[in-house]
Amino acid sequence: MEKNSKKPVVIIAIIAAVVVAAVIAVILIINNGKGYRLLKVFEVDGEANVHRESLGDIDPYANMVLESGDVISLDTGLLTICADDDKYIYLEEDTEIALNATGKGKKTKTNIVLNRGAITNDIRNKLTNGSTYEINTPNSTMFVRGTSYRVWVYEIDGIRYTRISVFDGEVVSRLIFKDGTIADDEVVISKGKEVIIYEDDKIVKYLFDPRDIDYDTLPEGALEILLIINDNGRDLSITNPEINVILYGPYTVTFMYKGTVFGTQTVKKGDKAAVPSLQPAASGSWDFNFNTPITKNTTIEWK
Repeated sequence: MEKNSKKPVVIIAIIAAVVVAAVIAVILIINNGKGYRLLKVFEVDGEANVHRESLGDIDPYANMVLESGDVISLDTGLLTICADDDKYIYLEEDTEIALNATGKGKKTKTNIVLNRGAITNDIRNKLTNGSTYEINTPNSTMFVRGTSYRVWVYEIDGIRYTRISVFDGEVVSRLIFKDGTIADDEVVISKGKEVIIYEDDKIVKYLFDPRDIDYDTLPEGALEILLIINDNGRDLSITNPEINVILYGPYTVTFMYKGTVFGTQTVKKGDKAAVPSLQPAASGSWDFNFNTPITKNTTIEWK
């Protein structure tokens, strides 16, 4: 599909060259009518580092004021940045961002370059008229007015992806092309939905229309962040009891035969499913290694 296509959801663009390797830019623009008041480390629990050009490496601590040019990396644990007292940015393990803050008064911009990993954003109060909160990656831009959502950029076999999962509110996404232009078409990602954007050296496109979030594929760190956000009064698309089942079990193992459920088992986290005593057919077998510990809801097909 050509870049100027007006189809509302799936957009494929021809790109001139490969995006610079290993650097995924995320730009947050916050203009609240009073100026950007404060950007600081809210909480840190784990192995983290702040690199400041004038001082070198610093161990981050709660309430540490961050400066433009700081590079924040988190190896293990959780690090939370507070912006303007009601906007929280949660860094997951193996994440690195670089902060670039410019402007003052009504024209304040905070530029976050996400070199690796994932961040979850929680904007607790709806923005006032004239305010904007925007996240950009090399292949997409997202607009919100008050929401909770996760952005993850990663690479598999040389292919770059952006996964956007919305847990509350609504995010409007548009593709960004290599020449810097932004697609006219918008994709609205509502509460409980997600998209994945695909990019190689030739095309950028949505892999599918917004669909239900696959919570089972979210890492434990991301789910633990959602527990925190729910505890802070949010009504996310997944409840804490549902999150706890994903994290700790018990899990449901479903046995499928020709598209229908043959049977189910309830298995504790880390335990193994048992081979059913009955077989659905005289020939064939279950397509599963029953020595594998169960760590999530699992479907096993008869082949």
